[in-house]
Amino acid sequence: MRNLKNILRQQISLLGMVGLLAVWQVMGWLKLLPKFILPTPLEICQAFVRDAELLAIHSWATLKVALLGLLLGVIIACLLAVLMDSLSWLNDLIYPMMVVVQTIPTIALAPILVLWLGYGILPKIVLIILTTTFPIIVSILDGFRHCDRDTLTLFGLMQANRWQILWHFKIPASLPYLYAGLRVSVSYAFITTVVSEWLGGFEGLGVYMIQSKKLFQYDTMFAIIVLVSVISLLGMKLVAISEKFVIKWK
Repeated sequence: MRNLKNILRQQISLLGMVGLLAVWQVMGWLKLLPKFILPTPLEICQAFVRDAELLAIHSWATLKVALLGLLLGVIIACLLAVLMDSLSWLNDLIYPMMVVVQTIPTIALAPILVLWLGYGILPKIVLIILTTTFPIIVSILDGFRHCDRDTLTLFGLMQANRWQILWHFKIPASLPYLYAGLRVSVSYAFITTVVSEWLGGFEGLGVYMIQSKKLFQYDTMFAIIVLVSVISLLGMKLVAISEKFVIKWK
């Protein structure tokens, strides 16, 4: 019964999306939506076909930077979360600074990093790390705080040291929280990469979007937006799939 309800919900969502696209296309045919405001779905699809080679080249450039920044962000976030959980003074020192950094818009940080670090890959990586570490650190720390107290007491009675408790209990118990933060960070990584490419760079979807804007190719701009959304959704889906393999006991 539950599977039937899920199938019906998916079909309703699919029909709603198809209906929205149909209305959008008809409004374009009737000239109710100027092309410079909102190209039709058909025009966006034509842009995908027309610019497929360039989109593939720039997508690969964006994907490389985003994945590298995300990987470094995850490693740094995990290390910091463990240290912050072990050392309360470090948590009191770092956590407020992370909160302050998160309040600064990405679009404001990007030009400063470009000014300091140049137009290469380094400012993009730093910006991705700054935006992806916070959700993961908060999630892991939340997982550590929600560890079962009775189990912690049992480990203490068994005379387990701090690292044994961390490795055999805290880390496995916090993995669901880690994946919750990772799903957020994956979407942040791709969006941040595109934003950083707007303000400086030689290749990538952000650079290609600015070039398309200057050439008034609005259908290409919307194709890039759709492509970034698809890549982000695929990244989140891959995280969900990996979670099923890693957390088999969930």
